[in-house]
Amino acid sequence: MENVWTLDPAPLVLAGLALALYAQAWVRLRRRAGPTHADVGRALLFVAGVTVSTLALVSPVDAIGEDQLLTAHMMQHLMLGDLGPALIVLGTRGPIGLFLLPPPVLRAVAHSPLRTLASFLLRPWVSLSFWLLCLGVWHIPAAYDAAIAHPALHVFEHVCFALAGILAWMQIIDPARRARLTVGQRAMFAFTMLVASGLLAEVLIALHPVYPYYVHVRNRPFGWSAGQDQSKAALTMMAEQIATLAIAMTFLVRAHVERVAAELPGGAQGSPGGPPPSALVAGGGVRSGGSAVPPPRE
Repeated sequence: MENVWTLDPAPLVLAGLALALYAQAWVRLRRRAGPTHADVGRALLFVAGVTVSTLALVSPVDAIGEDQLLTAHMMQHLMLGDLGPALIVLGTRGPIGLFLLPPPVLRAVAHSPLRTLASFLLRPWVSLSFWLLCLGVWHIPAAYDAAIAHPALHVFEHVCFALAGILAWMQIIDPARRARLTVGQRAMFAFTMLVASGLLAEVLIALHPVYPYYVHVRNRPFGWSAGQDQSKAALTMMAEQIATLAIAMTFLVRAHVERVAAELPGGAQGSPGGPPPSALVAGGGVRSGGSAVPPPRE
């Protein structure tokens, strides 16, 4: 099995830039509002997300997935398009997202077409459609093999997965409390993603090897056949999606039930023990403790 670290400068530079932007946002917000909104927990989640996304591109997972195992390639896509984005979005819950860009850059973006494009992509139906499109198109055998054969197309594939993941988790977590979707609708959003990925996994398990590139791999690790490799890749995707989407959906459903129960006559008025675990996904927006942090000046 290959043990090659592909220290491509592009992902390392992007990771450094992301961490630098988050660091300056964290410091600025902490000075303005204290540790309530710029806490160590959020910072660790963001760093973990950037680390997972970077490791997907520079660790041996990249080389093994490209040359030997479909399972490793699937793992790379899950790190880049699901686990990494989920952690990154969790790390930007609250007003810190408004501070990620320095004021001059924020002013330029606010008056550019990028703001319109971002607003369009963050419409729930657009985010979900883009995620489903990426999931479907990039797992078509011809597209999958073409991405491996052409480096530029492979980079584009990775960008699609990362962007789709960020957009989808922005809808599920709603880090800035935009309330484009209700808590129940966010649970359904996650459920739709879970069903779609589960169907793809079932198809991959049921079919004979469908990716010619991996059928012709020699010296496949662990003595796996191409069929075993494809089945394990599907099971890996299923397990990871359950670990992320199913857990998020569970928290959201719980929060939805709690909210409905509180609105009923004689319903609960809140828990004296503080916010429930579901608040990690269902809450965590701009407001906390009844106070709001003013946005950064443009």
